[in-house]
Amino acid sequence: MTFGFGTLACWLQSVVTLKVNLKNEGRTIGIPRVLLSAAITLSVLLYFILMAQRLHMHAAQVQWALVMFFISFLGSFAVEFRHYRFEIVCTDDQDNILSLSETFSEISEHQSDQL
Repeated sequence: MTFGFGTLACWLQSVVTLKVNLKNEGRTIGIPRVLLSAAITLSVLLYFILMAQRLHMHAAQVQWALVMFFISFLGSFAVEFRHYRFEIVCTDDQDNILSLSETFSEISEHQSDQL
């Protein structure tokens, strides 16, 4: 089921990539994605054919190749992510934070009250 939906998602993303043509790079990355989608589709079909013939060892090898095609397809998204800028903002609010020694002293006071 995962490979079936994954194959469908790869084809859908390949078509969207070719149609949208983000910053005129749609064909540059779209064509390799179509080729990877075709390899994924052929691998899924070959896997089921080999399983039907009870060639489990060869089916497992095809399945690993299929996984590598999926990983390569996901790696192709790095081209689009280079157009985005991410910023991490850290703030330091020390008014509400207790120091480690204050925390331990409060814990020990609470435990001694229970004894």
